[in-house]
Amino acid sequence: MTFSLTRRMALGLVAGATLLSQAAAAQPYPNHVIKMVVPYPAGGPTDVIARIVAEEMGKDLGQNVIVENVAGASGAIGTRAVARAEPDGYTIVFGNNQTHGNNMFLLKEPGYDAVKDFAPLAGAGAFEHVFVVKNDLPVKSIPELIELAKKDPGKLNYGSTGIGSGSHLATELFMTRTGIKMTHVPFRGAAPLVTELMAGRIDVSNSTLPSVLSQFQAGQMRAIGLASPQRNPLAPDVPTLREQGITNADAESWAAFFAPVNTPKPVLDKLSGTIIAILNKPDVKERITKLGFTLNVRDPETFKPYLAKEIQTWAEIIKAANIAAE
Repeated sequence: MTFSLTRRMALGLVAGATLLSQAAAAQPYPNHVIKMVVPYPAGGPTDVIARIVAEEMGKDLGQNVIVENVAGASGAIGTRAVARAEPDGYTIVFGNNQTHGNNMFLLKEPGYDAVKDFAPLAGAGAFEHVFVVKNDLPVKSIPELIELAKKDPGKLNYGSTGIGSGSHLATELFMTRTGIKMTHVPFRGAAPLVTELMAGRIDVSNSTLPSVLSQFQAGQMRAIGLASPQRNPLAPDVPTLREQGITNADAESWAAFFAPVNTPKPVLDKLSGTIIAILNKPDVKERITKLGFTLNVRDPETFKPYLAKEIQTWAEIIKAANIAAE
């Protein structure tokens, strides 16, 4: 009799839990916390942007949106976790050209497919790349850099934030387009690269604008060309590569929001519309652009062909430069 009563109680608890789960599922989306994964350490510009958007999403959706930093393997660990998450709209990722492009060709087993495993929610924009040189390098423009590099191929060195990083690939693209050769010196992140450049032990770098902006504004290095179609208002005196005759070497470290691919379309539409509206808010735009991020908000259908083109471009550069996969 005791066993029967215990069994009935257990069955009742299971039934109750099932009813609660069904009731929650029947409620309009979202009805509980949403997790936004940033596949990099906390504190960087990407993380700050994610937290700005997450805060606004919480207000607009009426549910908390928490940011979770899951770093490692060039962003692959956190991105992989989202690819394998339940496709219910409660786990999304703030990815970029590394996680949803380069990793497909740099890592032997990234553990996900950047196209097949994800549905784009919104393209956000990009960190532009800028060529900077040490102060005593006798060049003040991109044509002068090309001329100096061609005099003695490989003599000049260029620093990057790591093998396969945006700064590495952007410089490889530039060298391919201009026919020059410089020697690659990879670092573990922007901080040591900037230190060595200011000390004059690195000749050149094609870095993201925020990572070197304060240094060249303070005269600790020289900015000679922005790898972007137009000048940046944060550095209005720096001419673009295009202005200096190089029309096919623009490079940017873009960022975008993604959800697991099988997320229901109404949920995708809700997330997409919310994020796009947030990125277009004047106060949000002001906060994000101050970080050196150039907003270029795209809806999913506009972003998809851009993503495909980016993947193809960098796949070709990685292959041509023979960059080894990890």
